[in-house]
Amino acid sequence: MNHWIIAPVVLPALLAPVIAYVMRHDIKLARYASVAGTVMLAAISLGLLTIVADGQTHVYYLGDWPAPFGIVLVLDRLSAMMVLLTSMLAMVVLWHAIATEWDNRGRHFHALFQFQLMGVCGAFLTGDAFNLFVFFEVLLIASYGLMIHGGGKVRLKAGLQYVVMNLAGSTLFLFALGALYASTGTLNLADLALKVRELPVEEAGVLRVSAVLLLMVFAIKAALFPVQFWLPGTYANAPAPVAALFAIMTKVGAYAIIRFYTLVFGPDVAAVDGLIGSWVMPASVITVAVGAIGVLGARRLMPMLAFAVVGSMGTLLLAVAAFTPEAIAVGLYYLLHSTFAAAALFLLADLVVTRRGSDALTAQPPIYQNGLFAAFFFVGAIGVTGMPPLSGFLGKLLVLDGVRDMPWMATAWAAILIGSLVTIVGFARAGSVVFWKSTAMVDAEAEASETVSPIGVNALVGVTASLTMLALLAAFAGPVMGYLEQASVQLFDVSGYVDAVLGQHGEDLK
Repeated sequence: MNHWIIAPVVLPALLAPVIAYVMRHDIKLARYASVAGTVMLAAISLGLLTIVADGQTHVYYLGDWPAPFGIVLVLDRLSAMMVLLTSMLAMVVLWHAIATEWDNRGRHFHALFQFQLMGVCGAFLTGDAFNLFVFFEVLLIASYGLMIHGGGKVRLKAGLQYVVMNLAGSTLFLFALGALYASTGTLNLADLALKVRELPVEEAGVLRVSAVLLLMVFAIKAALFPVQFWLPGTYANAPAPVAALFAIMTKVGAYAIIRFYTLVFGPDVAAVDGLIGSWVMPASVITVAVGAIGVLGARRLMPMLAFAVVGSMGTLLLAVAAFTPEAIAVGLYYLLHSTFAAAALFLLADLVVTRRGSDALTAQPPIYQNGLFAAFFFVGAIGVTGMPPLSGFLGKLLVLDGVRDMPWMATAWAAILIGSLVTIVGFARAGSVVFWKSTAMVDAEAEASETVSPIGVNALVGVTASLTMLALLAAFAGPVMGYLEQASVQLFDVSGYVDAVLGQHGEDLK
């Protein structure tokens, strides 16, 4: 076994309590420890990416207990990529939080930040359905603490709504796991892949119920219609660096849908044949529409960005709804793009709102360095709305191409194209109000320049790095898509996954 596989879970799990109990009164020490841990996580993630270059599925047996009886972590191309994405996003957000001193508005930011990384990485690496539930709960606890970081009545109210919604999802998750275990007698994903395919169709009623319940749970995490309503309020009222980190949270839900409904409830499983795709496709179309209309109708900057995240999840899940290797690959490309695009705009919004004093989309006196922020917003808007030359344009083209053979192609194309147009109008309106119309109030500019210091280079690093990733994804789209296509093919290789997890210790179970 390769012990580096468990490192992305163990490292933040060990670091978080040390920061919480030893360094909570020393912000500088907590910063050093958190930065060092996040950089180490990124280095480990790069190492894991090299491990999966052989195309094999690598398994870590905790305590060397055989699967399916013991806990296993599974590393393949998809999970390695998601852990790397998490670590890269974490470095960007952490840098911004320190540079703007958001982390100093509460004692436990860095401890909660590390617990959040533990939960996200664990969700991507686990090979067991119950442990996925455990890591979801770690995510919930840590994200709630981060959500209310800095205090405030509005933030506490939004955080309460977030917790209630996710607790309802956790309850459904337990019901789904109970139904799944009652049907198959196991919760190990590899073992489930075998047992589900052996179950006669006429005896699969409970199995179908569990499949639908799990989809509802993952839809909550992914903000898929009709359970997307928690996201705008949560993201709009969270501290901007936390909202940027939460860009990976919805991807956990998308990842779970991809993993479960290719491996366990795959297209070849007769008991749930066509069940999931028939639900995901219309829900994704409506999600795109909700996101676009929300962007157009928003009266505040942060809710507008939150609705843009909703729309991007609809576009991503439209590709996933096809459940073909080609469509999943392009969906994963859009997943990478949308994560960095959302992070860039939330971090930029933090800088803008701090200087404006409000995120209301109304004309106000121009902020200092108005032109610089306008340029960053313009580039970020290009990325989010899917205009050339950044990766959003390529991502949407690839999604359109990925679903062209589906019977619902016309509906998907209409949703993406019309939704993109409406989103462009919404961002153009917001940009013109915040940055262009404000320049007419030139009398206040001199006063603003005397009272506000120029933005430091450190505070712009997070935004710049996120936008740079969009350019790099576009420039290296060929190699990136090559990797994602291999990851997608590996996803649909159910026998390869099962052999890797059960082959050494559980050949007699097959």
